Amino acid sequence: MEELRGVELLPEPGEPKILSAVDPSTNDHQDQWRAEVTGWAPTLPDTLPYRPRRLFSITSGVMMALFLGIIVVLWQSNLLLLELPPSTSEWAFEQSEVRSLQDDGLSGEGVRVCMVDTGLSLTHTSLEDADVVFKDFVGSSTDPVDYGSISHGTLMAGLLISNDLQIGIAPNVTLGMAAALSADGDNNTGSETRVGDAIRWCVFDFEADIISLSLGGEQDQSASREGPAVSATRQAIDEGIFVVAAAGNDGGSADDGFVSAPGNVNLAITVGASNRDGSVWSQSSMGESVDSAGDPRIFPHQKPELTAPGVGIVSTGKNDQWYSSSGTSDATVFVAGALALILEAHPELKPNATSTTACIELVKRALAESLSSDFSHDSRNGYGELNAELWLNRVSESPNC
Repeated sequence: MEELRGVELLPEPGEPKILSAVDPSTNDHQDQWRAEVTGWAPTLPDTLPYRPRRLFSITSGVMMALFLGIIVVLWQSNLLLLELPPSTSEWAFEQSEVRSLQDDGLSGEGVRVCMVDTGLSLTHTSLEDADVVFKDFVGSSTDPVDYGSISHGTLMAGLLISNDLQIGIAPNVTLGMAAALSADGDNNTGSETRVGDAIRWCVFDFEADIISLSLGGEQDQSASREGPAVSATRQAIDEGIFVVAAAGNDGGSADDGFVSAPGNVNLAITVGASNRDGSVWSQSSMGESVDSAGDPRIFPHQKPELTAPGVGIVSTGKNDQWYSSSGTSDATVFVAGALALILEAHPELKPNATSTTACIELVKRALAESLSSDFSHDSRNGYGELNAELWLNRVSESPNC
């Protein structure tokens, strides 16, 4: 402090550890002496020897050596090898209220979900008991195989049907996996014709209740006719089958303002991705205000319809490993899985031989109303973020389709 600068310190008589501050400018002050009015001469403080505390003694050294010896013995006997479980995305299952429906006993039992993806590897221990029907449109394998560069199909399947560590969204569904995409460097690609054929397999051979499409291509606004994948999607919807599709991952400065095809189909449920805090993922694609015919999109079919957790999502990978991924692909599976739980609770909504699109429209309206009470829509966030419990409640309150 400024006021103590130039002040000297002198010890108190009989107690050299206590020092008093002395101002040298005081009248009649002499070096090493207090002002004469105090009446006594000072005693200089003794120097106190500093002995640093020992950090290591002979006794502690012996104890450390014994401890290290025990550690080595345990390590060599494999008793110290602890298998730590990988992190999970439990937050996403809680945030989407999927776990709430599971707590009510719903697991997807009796519902058939079909995925068109890179295929599936069942070597992961969390997929061992899964009920899977496999169809290969890439090669000629009769056994499940994943052709993806990062096992994309296995990742998506694990989110839905994993039965260990991180329990899937609807683990008891019957899963149809149509392998139609394969690795192309770091990307997974497939011809639109092949994807269209795979979607039709889901419709007519597998007889799906829900088709989950964690894929998509650019919308060609100059095309005079729609592509095979879009056409097959419309055919599935006409059969009363629910189609859940990814909005796409071209958000940000590169966003072309259109969701991916076939998510642009009017009655498809198109899904963007959200972060852990509920905000929209920066790469989630923006939706267009008009459909392919140039007509304005109206409630509840504005694109995308909603977002769901899709950032840093952990799921099953190859070689019994767990992978983390981000994208509208992951978000799509959360919505498809939640819908499988709803169809288990309301089997009358599942497609049958006489189905029209009436039940699809009912479920889509219930979805939008569960997220937006005033029918408001955002071109990136849709009507809001998935809440499976509110969606089921709104479906339960709706008239029978």
